[in-house]
Amino acid sequence: MLTFLGFAMIATFLVLIMMKKMSPIAALVLIPALFCVFAGKGAHLGDYVIDGVGKLAPTAAMLMFAIVYFGVMIDVGLFDPIVRGILRFCKADPMRVVVGTAVLAAIVSLDGDGSTTFMITVSAMYPLYKRLGLSLVVMTGVAATANGVMNTLPWGGPTARAATALKLDAADIFVPMIPALAVGLLFVFVLAYVLGVKERRRVGMLALPGSVEQETAEEELVAAAPGTAAAGTSTPVEGSTGSSASAPASTAASATAPGPASAAAPRGGQGAGPDETPEEGFQGLDPHRPTLRPRLYWFNAGLTVALLTAMIMELLPIPVLFLLGAALALTVNFPHMPDQKARIAAHADNVLNVAGMVFAAAVFTGVLTGTGMVKHMADWLVGAIPEGMGPHMALVTGLLSLPLTYFMSNDGFYFGVLPVLAEAGAAHGVSPLEIARASLVGQALHMSSPLVPAVYVLVGMAKVEFGDHTRFTVKWAALTSLVVLGAGMLFGII
Repeated sequence: MLTFLGFAMIATFLVLIMMKKMSPIAALVLIPALFCVFAGKGAHLGDYVIDGVGKLAPTAAMLMFAIVYFGVMIDVGLFDPIVRGILRFCKADPMRVVVGTAVLAAIVSLDGDGSTTFMITVSAMYPLYKRLGLSLVVMTGVAATANGVMNTLPWGGPTARAATALKLDAADIFVPMIPALAVGLLFVFVLAYVLGVKERRRVGMLALPGSVEQETAEEELVAAAPGTAAAGTSTPVEGSTGSSASAPASTAASATAPGPASAAAPRGGQGAGPDETPEEGFQGLDPHRPTLRPRLYWFNAGLTVALLTAMIMELLPIPVLFLLGAALALTVNFPHMPDQKARIAAHADNVLNVAGMVFAAAVFTGVLTGTGMVKHMADWLVGAIPEGMGPHMALVTGLLSLPLTYFMSNDGFYFGVLPVLAEAGAAHGVSPLEIARASLVGQALHMSSPLVPAVYVLVGMAKVEFGDHTRFTVKWAALTSLVVLGAGMLFGII
């Protein structure tokens, strides 16, 4: 009964948000509450929710202060050179823009934190997508999938969880997986190329006024620096639309100047994207905005490097590191109290939206775990494995990692399900190391799970509906995971 209710609850949630019948926050709260009553455990709903909130509170705190910290870094211009470099590569070509998104997301993912990756990637690429009329769900899909592959880094979480659960060394799990993960990342770049070519065919080859190679044109685009917002919605892809309750993290009370309405137009003569009118134009942060702190550039760069290093080395809990970093960044860059209040207010929408999503997700995970639905679902799936598949438990684990890490938290999968799979594999002579490596396969899909708080940072900043992101991304992310699994088997890693 609990197995059926668990699958039914997840299916109901996904259907309603993809059909846009409910907002993600409402669905995350009301659907599990209803199914908790159906399970006959409505009297314990409060306990389940409080338990879920307690487990996710550190994540909510981390995201809140990470948004403030990186929002301030964007405001003061720390990432402007990155944007300038990306623009030199992209040259207003939709294909290059999409590939650049994948490359940037992969590089920034080296810090091991999904929310940081999405904040920097969206802040850098959002203005370019809006100006060129490209689909924002392409951006979120490519960024999430690239980050999912890179999320397997030892300090990213899944590898450490697998090592802890099976009492193995993280290096023994991760290092042999590098070739397979490299193939997966290469596949993401190829996917970005294909999607970019598709976007180029849809909107045409774009041209900016003057030569794109000229520094003046680049500087004009950099003026649309991280955290801009344009009127209108994103261009649909496969029936998708782009809108969300929150704006980019650094959409601030800074001086803004509308860019020329025809700054980027297809050579076919269209002056704006399908969902934009030429009169709407483009708004971006002024390159001479008062929040810039060029004299403090190296201080801010050093602080960011130190923060990420401390996070990787686990010197302090990540929420504490971002709390200290945000406080220090605000104090040094904006020593006057009114300026600090203005910066906090500028990012308040994103903080509230993301924190609300996290605590709403706590209801969903709390009910799934508290009622025992997760355990019954996992036991049913493991029990459904045919006896003859025993010698192939590594392959089975890799395949199961796709749905299980999508519908469950990493903690639930690695500490609850993986030991059972490893035990079943050991009975047939399959090494726990192979099981552990196979368990990493589903991370490309996991990063778009509704139970991953960072994905709400991604869709919120990109102004994309979560349902649109899910509908577009899931198939590509699942295919990427299967490519990693196939490469692992081909190389004899799994």
